[in-house]
Amino acid sequence: MSDENVAPIVKRPERLPKPPWLRVKAPTSPAHAETRALMREHRLNTVCEEAACPNIGECWAKGHATVMILGSVCTRACTFCNVKTGLPDRLDPHEPEEVAKAVAGLGLEHVVITSVDRDDLDDGGAGHFCRVIERLRATAPNTTIEILTPDWRNKDGALEVVVKARPDVYNHNLETVPRLYTEVRPGARYFLSLNLLARVKQLDPSIFTKSGIMVGLGEERREVLQVMDDLRSADVDFLTIGQYLQPTPRHHAVDRYVTPDEFDEYKRLAYAKGFLMVSASPLTRSSYHAGDDFRRLRAAREAKLAASP
Repeated sequence: MSDENVAPIVKRPERLPKPPWLRVKAPTSPAHAETRALMREHRLNTVCEEAACPNIGECWAKGHATVMILGSVCTRACTFCNVKTGLPDRLDPHEPEEVAKAVAGLGLEHVVITSVDRDDLDDGGAGHFCRVIERLRATAPNTTIEILTPDWRNKDGALEVVVKARPDVYNHNLETVPRLYTEVRPGARYFLSLNLLARVKQLDPSIFTKSGIMVGLGEERREVLQVMDDLRSADVDFLTIGQYLQPTPRHHAVDRYVTPDEFDEYKRLAYAKGFLMVSASPLTRSSYHAGDDFRRLRAAREAKLAASP
């Protein structure tokens, strides 16, 4: 057989062993099982499961689940993400009501709603986000609402529609530094995401804005600091920084594991740059301890306003 017809052998980089600070206990508590049963009862997807979040045992034991709306299949193929990619699910018109029932059932003071990307929909799913927020306001008026949305690329007017629904926190993650976008987030554009966050503040300054990045993908320290500066230029209030974990061998490899001391240094520098709230640790994720962080975020803004001349 000719060598021309033999597929080349591609050597994948060996997966780095996880350090001790990333080891978590398997979820076994009865409360975890109850949260899972409630999600199944209302036929809801969660990013906790779909993205293989390492904090699921801790969060679900407290009844804190992050609901993922608009189906379980994404129209994009980011190399860091474990959510399925392909032909999207049909939009469920009953989902807003089911989300509201689940939140009421869990008795949540703060809820995080995220979604897959739905580039196939005319509005990218913006109207569905609004219907979920409206049902939550009607069913659980005392629950504060945090949303983590797509970038609404090529969906004119989508952002304005969602901002008008007035979530308490508008989160959109940059995910990584600009240099790595073509490898890590090929369907997105760094400055489009950055401008989205700035636009939220322009449309409604009362809404808290939030964004996050992963480290350990191959970024350099100076690039992380530049992302911080970019986010502050967009008047973003809350920054999260967490360790990237490779979901499967076919996903982007972990370049290195960032130490807890390095996370502490990023946190210190981020506060020095003016963020009202910073969560930076190996296990930090967008919705990890989101309710507690929201209360601290609100208190920080009140203190800042009180200190203003």
